[in-house]
Amino acid sequence: MKSDKIKTGISQAPHRSLLKAAGLTEEELKRPLIGVVSSYNEIVPGHINLDKICDAVKQGIAMAGGTPLMFPAIAVCDGLAMGHIGMKYSLASRDLIADSTECMALAHGFDGLVMIPNCDKNVPGLLMAAARINIPTIFVSGGPMLSGLFKGSKKSLSNMFEAVGQVAVGKMTAPELAEMEDKACPTCGSCAGMFTANSMNCLTEALGMAMKGNGTIPAVFSERIRLAKQTGMKIMELVERNIKPRDIMTEKAFMNALTVDMALGCSTNSMLHLPAIAHDAGIALDLKIANDLSKKTPNLCHLDPAGPSHIEELNEAGGVYAVMKELDSLNLLHTDLITASGKTVYENIKDAVNKNPDIIRSADKPYSATGGIAVLYGNLAPEGSVVKQSAVVEEMMVHEGPARVFDCEEEAITAIKNQKIKPGDVVVIRYEGPKGGPGMREMLSPTSAIAGMGLGSCVALITDGRFSGASRGASIGHVAPEAAVGGPIALINEGDIIKINIPDNRLDVLLSDEELKKRLSNFTPREPEVTTGYLGRFRKMVTSASRGAVLEIE
Repeated sequence: MKSDKIKTGISQAPHRSLLKAAGLTEEELKRPLIGVVSSYNEIVPGHINLDKICDAVKQGIAMAGGTPLMFPAIAVCDGLAMGHIGMKYSLASRDLIADSTECMALAHGFDGLVMIPNCDKNVPGLLMAAARINIPTIFVSGGPMLSGLFKGSKKSLSNMFEAVGQVAVGKMTAPELAEMEDKACPTCGSCAGMFTANSMNCLTEALGMAMKGNGTIPAVFSERIRLAKQTGMKIMELVERNIKPRDIMTEKAFMNALTVDMALGCSTNSMLHLPAIAHDAGIALDLKIANDLSKKTPNLCHLDPAGPSHIEELNEAGGVYAVMKELDSLNLLHTDLITASGKTVYENIKDAVNKNPDIIRSADKPYSATGGIAVLYGNLAPEGSVVKQSAVVEEMMVHEGPARVFDCEEEAITAIKNQKIKPGDVVVIRYEGPKGGPGMREMLSPTSAIAGMGLGSCVALITDGRFSGASRGASIGHVAPEAAVGGPIALINEGDIIKINIPDNRLDVLLSDEELKKRLSNFTPREPEVTTGYLGRFRKMVTSASRGAVLEIE
C-alpha cells in the first residue's frame, strides 16, 4: 500500500505516533488510508449538505475495509460572486483547489481518494487534481437543487437574474420579485438548471469518474446518501484493482465527455474545463474537435436555460446513462473504456432506459442534428470563441449589427439597465479575459438583463470573459486572443459592424486586415483592476481561454 510509507516499519514509528495522536487505532492503520476530500462550507448552497455526503462516504469506506480521513477543499459560489470583484476569483479558484488537493494527497500518502465537490470550479478543480495525483479516485457530488415554483411554473436561479431586468422595464413589480426570490431556490444543492455545476457533475459520469446518478440525483433525496455510501465502498475495489484516474480519463473518454456535452447542451464553461482536466491528464484537447463532434452529435436535451425542464426531470427520465444509451445507438461513444464503477462504459449503460422522450429526445428525433455548443472562429476570434447554440433563438443564429463597446462588465450593465442598448446591437465587453480581468468573470448579469428586458431575440453579446451556464441567447464568450494581449476584440470601435454566423462557426468584424494592423500599432492595453496577491500571480501565469486557461510558467 502507498500508505506504508507513513505507517509501516521501524523508521515510520514517528509517523505512527502522529497518526495515533489523530485517534487512529492499530486496526485502522492496517487498512488502506482513503482521503475524503470534502468541499463542505456554510456559504455555498450547493455545499451545505456535503457534511452528510461526507459522513455517508466515510461509512461506505469503513464498511468495505478502509480507513477514511477527511480533508477540505474550498469552493466559490458563482451566483454569490456574480456582478462584482468576487467573480474574478471564481475561475482562479479552480487551480487553488487542484493545487491544495495535490499537496494534501501527496504529502500524506493516501492509498485512494473520494472527491466530494458540487459547484462550478470545485468539480473541474478536483478532476484536475485527480489527474495529477493519479491514485485510485472516485467522485460523488452533493447533487442538484430542486426547482422552485412561482405562479404555477417552475423557476431556478436563471429566472431570478432575468427578473431583475423585468423589473427595470416594468414587466415585474418589486413585491413580485421579493416573492420570487423566496421561491426560486427552494433547497440545498447546485442550482437546478444545466448550468456549470450540473454540467460538470453530469460530465463526470460521462468521463467515467463517478457512478450512475452522480450528476442528476437531487441533493435532498435519500438516494443521494445511498449513492455516497456505495461510492465509499467502490473506492476500495478501485484500490484493490489499482484502477487510477489516467486509466479512466483517456483521450477516448474525453471524446465521450464532449459528445455527451453536445447532447445535453451543457454550459460553455465545459469548453474551459475539459481542456484543463485533459492537460493535467497529459492529453492535448484542441477545441476544434468540438465542432467536429457537434456536427455528428444530436442535441437531445433542452434543459434550463435552453428550455423549461430541470435536472430533477433529467434524473426521472433516466439521467446521463439514458442520454449515453441514445448516443450509443448512433455509435457515437467509445464503450470499451474502464470507468470508476469498475465496469466498462458498455456495461454501465446497457440496461439504461429513456423513460421520457419529452425530456431526453430519442436519437432519431433530436432538438437539432448538431450539438449544443459551437466554437466560432474569424478575424475577431482567431483562436476561437464559444456559444451555447442550443440556447440561441433561431433569428439570432445569423446576425449583423453595430458594436456597443464596453471595457468592463459594470459599464455594460449600466448601459443595459439605462436602456441604452437597442435592437440589432452587438454588446462587446472586453478586458474580462483570464489576464485582463484578471480571472475571466462570468457575464450572467448583463445577459440576464438583456433577456429580461425582452431583447434576447435581437441583441447579441460577445466577450473575452465567460458566461454562466444560466445564460441564454446569442452570448458568445471566451473570445481569444483576449483584449489584454492585443487580441482583435481590443481593436473594435463603437459602431464597427460585427457579423455572427453560428451555423458556419464564424465571428468577424467587418474590417480589413490593414485596418486591424493599423489599430494594433496604436494599441495600449488597459491596466487590470487587480495586480497583487493571488490574482496578480494568476494573471502572470494564466494562458489563453482557447487552452482552458491553464497556468504555466512562461
